[in-house]
Amino acid sequence: MSETIAVFRGPSPRIRRVAVDRPWMWLGAGWRDLVAAPGRSLMFGAAAVLAGWFAVALLMWAELPYLVLPLSAGFFFIGPFMAVGLYEISRRLEAGVPVTTGAALLAWRRNPDQIALMGALLLLVHLAWMRAAQLLFALFQWQTVPSWDRFMDVAFYTTRSLPFLVLGVGSGAVLAAIAFAVGAFSMPYLLDRREANLFEAIATSVAAVRLNWRPMILWASLIVVLVALAMVPGLLGLIVVLPVVAHATWHAYRDIVVFDDAAP
Repeated sequence: MSETIAVFRGPSPRIRRVAVDRPWMWLGAGWRDLVAAPGRSLMFGAAAVLAGWFAVALLMWAELPYLVLPLSAGFFFIGPFMAVGLYEISRRLEAGVPVTTGAALLAWRRNPDQIALMGALLLLVHLAWMRAAQLLFALFQWQTVPSWDRFMDVAFYTTRSLPFLVLGVGSGAVLAAIAFAVGAFSMPYLLDRREANLFEAIATSVAAVRLNWRPMILWASLIVVLVALAMVPGLLGLIVVLPVVAHATWHAYRDIVVFDDAAP
């Protein structure tokens, strides 16, 4: 089944309904893309790990260890922007076009203004989450946490830990759900449809998530589990998980969002 949604320019996309277990097929397709272009795909994963290490070191140097967990959760907000080059790799593999490092790194040039706007929007959501985390610590009178060990103690082993974790997880889940609906397919859409704008991309993404909420819940859960496990060994698992998830997201987009015209 499909539903046509109104967009502002170009052909209107049709949103297909897919089976609940479809995300497993997307993961398989994502893994095949990684195997087809391993060097360039793993390059993006390694860059994400280095960026994560730098951000954590900066927070520890600034004696803000309590922001490490919110920062890690922020991956789910800004991940689509980080993965633009990986979407381009999948797009080229699908089209049978040679995959080059330059094309992957400069993928944003296919629709620079709108991709930049979408990235800025996701960054604002991430900053809102970081600010919410700071306010949450202030609410529980934990404005200053001198060390990582002390942070773990007050966050998990005090009488205030349970309400703190409930409010933190709840507020983060709400923001993550909004960011997921908005950003699930926005970046692939803007990369694929060079004439598209931000509003079209968001409308398409929200409609795709709404019409496929069951498989998208499974997809979001798989992303959370895979990324969480990847972060356990010092973020090193992201070297592989980020490319696989990004490539799979491209295939999810192509599976759900369909255009009647033949133009890429």
